Amino acid sequence: MNRLAIFDCDGTLVDSGATIHAALRESFAANGYDIPPPHVSRKVIGLSLVEAMAALLPELTNEQHVELAEDYTRAFMRLRAAGKVEEPLFEGVSELLDALERDGWLLAVATGKSDRGLRHCLESHGIHARFVSLQTADRHPSKPHPSMVDQAIADAGSAPATTIVVGDTSFDMAMAVAAGASGIGAGWGYHETQELLDAGAVAVANGPLEILDLIREHGHG
Repeated sequence: MNRLAIFDCDGTLVDSGATIHAALRESFAANGYDIPPPHVSRKVIGLSLVEAMAALLPELTNEQHVELAEDYTRAFMRLRAAGKVEEPLFEGVSELLDALERDGWLLAVATGKSDRGLRHCLESHGIHARFVSLQTADRHPSKPHPSMVDQAIADAGSAPATTIVVGDTSFDMAMAVAAGASGIGAGWGYHETQELLDAGAVAVANGPLEILDLIREHGHG
């Protein structure tokens, strides 16, 4: 059975928090809403857009959440067109991917991004082709629903018992639990260590290269 490592994108592979907050600020301002501070907006990164808007502004209707999500997408595209999107890889991510592939792991992504946004992000770093499965909010319910993990496992010919999910949010860890996979928290991202553990992480890494040791410690080496 193949071993599969599924990565979240925002906050795990790339540090996109500043750009996400900039797009939120623009879309909220256009609709007359006060933008929450970064430490609040970062907590919804990883959710699909409509769900993220509902978490930030629960008093609005679903129709308003959908409209705000669409405005956010347009704001993000304007930032990209202006060359203002910054999504750098976290230090150590490239080395982690190299090491996992050398050890025979297949790689996948499960993200709240769109297909287009994920492709642009991964291609900008030259790593798009390294992933055997790319699952996005375009084709799945929002995390923590296990649908993205289930599909990635099917694509890779893996099984829950031979799959790990690496992510920086409680949504990622809950998604792993729901799919029967092992969740390893990315402690360098946007949720606190205790949040990750409370959501079901078997362990939390302080940096990408710690992931390798944690995989072996938890029986996936």
